[in-house]
Amino acid sequence: MGRQKREKNLTVLGKESVFDGVLKFRDDLKIDGSFTGAIDAKGNLEILKGAVCRVQYIKAASIVVEGDVAGNMMAIEKIDLKNGSKLRGDITTGKLRIDDDVEFEGRVKMISDNVQVEKDIFSLNAEQLKEQMRIN
Repeated sequence: MGRQKREKNLTVLGKESVFDGVLKFRDDLKIDGSFTGAIDAKGNLEILKGAVCRVQYIKAASIVVEGDVAGNMMAIEKIDLKNGSKLRGDITTGKLRIDDDVEFEGRVKMISDNVQVEKDIFSLNAEQLKEQMRIN
């Protein structure tokens, strides 16, 4: 028998959950309740329909939004705004998909394929991240 892949853990903040603060995680997270603060993650994030997030920022590998978000988001891989979602904030990402019937108010910055970004961008401060993303 070969080596088994390590399964990613999935954490869910349920419908009745209310979280206020800075949240850091490595694996996958689904938010179904209310979140206020900042998210600094290496894993994937899904904000479910009915969830409300008021954030200073969200950083994750990929982000799927079905709920209501106010705040800036950054995902190296992709951001997916699903039908019926609301986002008021700026987006920085490698890939972006916006479905029909999405309320979006903000700016979009695409991370270019020719930009070399360090693998662990989450440990960089804002100025270092800007420098990594600067195109010559």
